[in-house]
Amino acid sequence: MSPLSPHGATAEAVLPSMWPALGLGLAAFLTNFDVTAVVVALPAIARELQLDIAGYAWVMDAFSLAFTASLLVAGALADRYGRRAAMLWGNLIFAVASIACASAWNGMSLNLARAFQGIGAAFVITGGIALIASAYPQAKARTRAFAWLGVMSGTAMALGPALGGIVSSWLGWRWIFLANVPACVLVAWGIPHLVGEAKEPSPRPLDFVGMVILTAALFVLIEALLYGRTARMTLVVGCGLALVLFFVFALQQRRRAQPIFDPVVFLRPAMVGIAVLLAAVSIGYWAMLVYLPPFLSASLGVSADTGGIVMLAATLPMLFVPPLGGRIVTALGWRWYFTLALAIMTIGSAGFVAALTANGTPNQWPVILAMIVVGLGAALAHPQLSGVVVALVPSEQAGMASAVTIVMRQAGFAVGIAAFGALLSSSDRAVAYFWPFVGTGLACALGTLAAVILLPPRLPER
Repeated sequence: MSPLSPHGATAEAVLPSMWPALGLGLAAFLTNFDVTAVVVALPAIARELQLDIAGYAWVMDAFSLAFTASLLVAGALADRYGRRAAMLWGNLIFAVASIACASAWNGMSLNLARAFQGIGAAFVITGGIALIASAYPQAKARTRAFAWLGVMSGTAMALGPALGGIVSSWLGWRWIFLANVPACVLVAWGIPHLVGEAKEPSPRPLDFVGMVILTAALFVLIEALLYGRTARMTLVVGCGLALVLFFVFALQQRRRAQPIFDPVVFLRPAMVGIAVLLAAVSIGYWAMLVYLPPFLSASLGVSADTGGIVMLAATLPMLFVPPLGGRIVTALGWRWYFTLALAIMTIGSAGFVAALTANGTPNQWPVILAMIVVGLGAALAHPQLSGVVVALVPSEQAGMASAVTIVMRQAGFAVGIAAFGALLSSSDRAVAYFWPFVGTGLACALGTLAAVILLPPRLPER
C-alpha cells in the first residue's frame, strides 16, 4: 500500500512520476532540434542542391507552412480519434519524412519531404501537449510536467545549431535528418508504455476549409516576397491576393460556431499589440537565425561546425533566461516587461547594422555581442507571450487563443524568412545583409512601440 500524505492522498498522487513528461518531452525536443539543427546545415544543402536565395528560404518555409496549416486540424483529430494515436502517427510521419529529406536529390524533393515533416511535427506537438494535460490532472504536477517540456524544448533550440554544425561538417547534412530516426523509434516504443490513450467526449469539428484558405494565403504571400524582388508587379499582385485570402479566412472563421481563430478577439488593442509582438519576435529572432550561418560565413569566414558554436551566443539565452522572466514581469508589469524585451532586441539588431556600417567586413566581437543582445531580448519575450495571450481572453476562449498563438508564431516565422530573403541581394557578401538587419530592427522597434501603446500595465485578475 502506498504511504499516505497528511491529507490522505497517496505519495504517488502528490508526486506523480515525471517519466511520461520526459517521454513526451523527447518528441518535442526532436521537432525543435530538427528546426534549429537544419539552420546550420542550410548553406551546405544550398550548395549541393544548387538552391538560390528563394530555394534556401523554402527549405525552412516548407516545414513551417505545413506545420502552421496542420495545426488547424491536428488538435481536432487528436480529440476525436485519440491524442496518443495522433502523436504516434505524427511521429511515424516525421520519421519517414526525415528519411525522405536525407534522400532528397533536388530542392523540390527536399521541400516536399520537409512539408511532411511539418505535418508530422504538428501532430506530435498538439498530441503531446494534450497528453500532458490529461496525464497530469493536478495543477502542481501539470506545471512541473510543462516545465520539463519547456526545459527540453529550450535545450533543443539552444544546442541544435552547435550539434547540427558538428554533424553537418563531420558526417554531411543528410545525417542531421537520419539522426531523427533512432529518436523516433524510441518515442514509438516508449509512449505506449508511459501514457494512456485520451479522447475528448465531444470533439471539436474539423476545419479543412480554413486550413486550405490559410495555407493558400501564406503560400501566396511567401512566394510574392521571395520572387517579387525582381518583379514589382508580382510583389504587388501577390501581396494583394494574400490580403484577400486572409480576409476570406477571417470571414470563414467568423461564421463557424467553433472557430479556431475568432477575429473579434483580436480586435482589442491589447490583442493587436500581442499580435505585433509575436510577429516582431518571429521576424527579429527566429527568421534571423535562419540567415545567421551564411552571414557568419560571409562576414567572419567561419565554417559550419564553428558557425554552430558561434550561434550559441544567440541561442543559449533561450535556455537560461526564461526562468528569470517570471520574476521580472512581476516587478515591471506586462507593458514595461515587453517594452524592455523588444527594446533589447532592437538594440541587438542595431548592433548588426552598426557593425556593417562601420566596416563592410565586421569584426567578430561586435557581431557576437549583437547576437547575445538579440538572444537575451528574445529569451525574455518568447516564453511569456503564450501566457499573456491566454490571460487576456475569457477563460472559455483560452484554448482557441493558445492554438492561435502557435499558428501566429509559425506564420510570422515563415513570412519573416521570406521577407529577410527578399531583402537579401546576395548570400556570400557581408554588406548584402545590411538591409535585412535593418528590416529586423524595424520589426523589433514596431514591437517596442506596440508594447508601450497597446499593452495594459497589468493583467486583469482571474
